[in-house]
Amino acid sequence: MTLFAQTLFAQTRLLDSAGDRTGWLRVAGGRIAALGEGSSPAVPGGDDGDVAEVVRGGILAPAFLDLHVHGGGGASVDRPEAVGGVLDAHAAGGTGGAVLSLVSAPLDALVALLTALRPIVERDPRVLGVHLEGPFLAPGRRGAHDPAALAPPAPGAVDALLEAGAGTLRRVTLAPELPGGLDAIARFAAAGVEVGVGHTEADYDLTREAFRRGARSLTHAFNAMPGILGRAPGPVAAAIDDGSAVLELILDGQHVAPGAARLLFAAAPGRVALVTDAMAGACAAPGRYRLGTVEVDVTAERAVLAGGGALAGSTLTTAAALARALREGIDPVAAIAALTTVPAALLDRPAPLLQVGAVADLVLLDESGAVRRRILPGR
Repeated sequence: MTLFAQTLFAQTRLLDSAGDRTGWLRVAGGRIAALGEGSSPAVPGGDDGDVAEVVRGGILAPAFLDLHVHGGGGASVDRPEAVGGVLDAHAAGGTGGAVLSLVSAPLDALVALLTALRPIVERDPRVLGVHLEGPFLAPGRRGAHDPAALAPPAPGAVDALLEAGAGTLRRVTLAPELPGGLDAIARFAAAGVEVGVGHTEADYDLTREAFRRGARSLTHAFNAMPGILGRAPGPVAAAIDDGSAVLELILDGQHVAPGAARLLFAAAPGRVALVTDAMAGACAAPGRYRLGTVEVDVTAERAVLAGGGALAGSTLTTAAALARALREGIDPVAAIAALTTVPAALLDRPAPLLQVGAVADLVLLDESGAVRRRILPGR
């Protein structure tokens, strides 16, 4: 086997939130060493003469960031020992970093999980923090969440989660209409935890107030919330009108119709984040899996509560979300931004871009959007 000191991507479509152009890019020492538009250098080995691998064609982009992942590869992130395998499964699907999402559970269980996940967050750079999707959700909009685990955001519960999640808890989904909901949003925001409005009955005005109190995103827009009506525009319109809120979008062909996705990208440019909301059955064979305490039946493209009923997460990967966005006519630069710079900004992280000096955490796709290769730092 030949070991290459460098890799040159030639005659390649370079796609990031800064543009969509045809050119070349050279990786050396685990970083992007050089890039340009048009024809590649005549000597692919570079100035030092090291042997280079040459890869031609395809779409090269920064590895994707996923704000909302429950599991994959047959396992869930609520099993700390399985997190590495979940991340490996999604890495093959284009993901470079993910926020681990926990579903609703009793307070003591969530405290224990936050504690158990802390060392994983600290040692694995692919983990961008933990997201609590519950238990502070509206019972009537719970989706696949266990109704017995739902609770209002009492001050004591908020404080317990913040203490257990110090350095680990990054996001919380919360229904602002619950007793103490708006105060809880302000408390989480003051502690540096990003709050997403979701699984909610909130109307337009209450959602706008939630954003004024410190919420910064809308969890899986259009799902588990009122829709947009002429006299009741609801949470989605409130997030659009806010002007800074990020709107999660699950683009798997199941959660949102293509027209609604195009509407969202047009109405909130630069503020849509494509997420997977993936559960254990993603990147795995069809069958029966668990999401928290509930059982879920998974087919090739759909995950529903066992016996039929509500959607229970998805089987999506980030690369598949991008591929569908391109098929549905979403602008490629806007679509790639929704998987890179938009989630990075929400998490207060550097923007993933194709630029000299950047860590070479990349994904090479074919023209259909399928992953040809993952390029990992140092490998």
